[in-house]
Amino acid sequence: MSLDDLLARQREAHRREPMPAWPVRAARLRALDALLRQHRDAIAEAIHADFGCRPREETDLLEVFPSLSAVRHALAHGRRWMRPRRRLADLAFLPARTELRPQPLGVVGIIVPWNYPLYLAVGPLVDALAAGNRAMVKMSEYTPRFSALFADLVARHFPREEVAVVTGDATVAQAFSALAFDHLLFTGSTAVGRHVMRAAAANLTPVTLELGGKSPAIIGPNADFAKAVERIVFGKLVNAGQTCIAPDYVLLPRNRVGDFCAAARGAVERFYPGILGNAQYASVASDRQHERLLALRDAAVAAGARAEALGSGGDGAGPRRLPPTLLTGVRDDMAVMQEEIFGPLLPLVTYDTLDEAIAYVGSHPHPLALYLFERDRGTIERVLGQTVAGGVTVNDTLYHIAQHHLPFGGVGPSGMGGYHGEAGFRTFSHLKPVFRQARLNGTGLLNPPYGERFRKLLAVLLRRG
Repeated sequence: MSLDDLLARQREAHRREPMPAWPVRAARLRALDALLRQHRDAIAEAIHADFGCRPREETDLLEVFPSLSAVRHALAHGRRWMRPRRRLADLAFLPARTELRPQPLGVVGIIVPWNYPLYLAVGPLVDALAAGNRAMVKMSEYTPRFSALFADLVARHFPREEVAVVTGDATVAQAFSALAFDHLLFTGSTAVGRHVMRAAAANLTPVTLELGGKSPAIIGPNADFAKAVERIVFGKLVNAGQTCIAPDYVLLPRNRVGDFCAAARGAVERFYPGILGNAQYASVASDRQHERLLALRDAAVAAGARAEALGSGGDGAGPRRLPPTLLTGVRDDMAVMQEEIFGPLLPLVTYDTLDEAIAYVGSHPHPLALYLFERDRGTIERVLGQTVAGGVTVNDTLYHIAQHHLPFGGVGPSGMGGYHGEAGFRTFSHLKPVFRQARLNGTGLLNPPYGERFRKLLAVLLRRG
């Protein structure tokens, strides 16, 4: 079936059932829950095979758990999200009543990246199904085993009129993004996001773009320094740094660089003993990504930066093993400070005053995430008030993405729109405004012809307006 035929089939199904009742939506969410629970082992094995080495523990923690948690949250709250939301009519129109009525958009398109191929497919799919939509999901060609498995599993658990998974290369992705969806969500790089938005614009398709950028971690002057280093290392090294909200670089006091390097080395040894032979440390997912990271590192060193590899151990747990590497002496004109790293390289940028750190963040494109380590409440509020980022975690990394009551999304170059939980339900719904006129009302007093009575009423309205 062609993409156009598949879209037409889902559109027709939506026309037949434009407002699915909650039991229908809940059944679809439970089918997704069953898919995840019944095939958890096969999912982990397929992702591991695609990466060369992706520890089962990370797939469970970072993909299976948040996917199941999202389903559980939607099942617990979705019925309430569906209810019409009463609003007060303006005083001049009383006793009329108004409401916002959530309505499914129709057919949602979801484009999935390779770094978290399960969660970044299931997360938006949960929100789309809770909102009563049909969905078409385009998987990444860079995770071929998992993409094929997920397509097969979805076909077993859902009719194609409800959820359909599409696989294929960049040509298929281009055709997919050009379809006339009712909403399109893309997760990936800023560069590709521009192409997706351009294709969607031809159909006036609204888009949610979850992009990336260079997410900073600021270690404030009053931070618990040892804890800050530990949490930055954790956030940087899960999935070998191949996370859109991983700390991309660290801003720290100039006199603490040596302390950071020593503490980071200790954290790596605790988390991943013999890291290059440790099966719990993920591989870089492809030869192309591995070569790109090596080129970033080597170009920075050639331009004067110093690279310090952390950890030890021989290669034995999979291909494309790249040790965590700190980069000091970096400059803004280096590629490693201009591109999103998306791997286990971590530049350290020094500051003399916190104002310098804040100004540095503000002088660069808005990041998808910002991490602040600081104990002084006034300083925390100052940084939060003077920086712009898609989301923030204070005194830890990554965990703002796991909060169902917070929307996840970027700002400016790091994305537009958001989802997760009720925010995702609203993203994939039209909040249709409804005005209910009362049987007894005074609107007839405003009918033409416009005489003296009309002019007096209008004068009252204008004074109140």
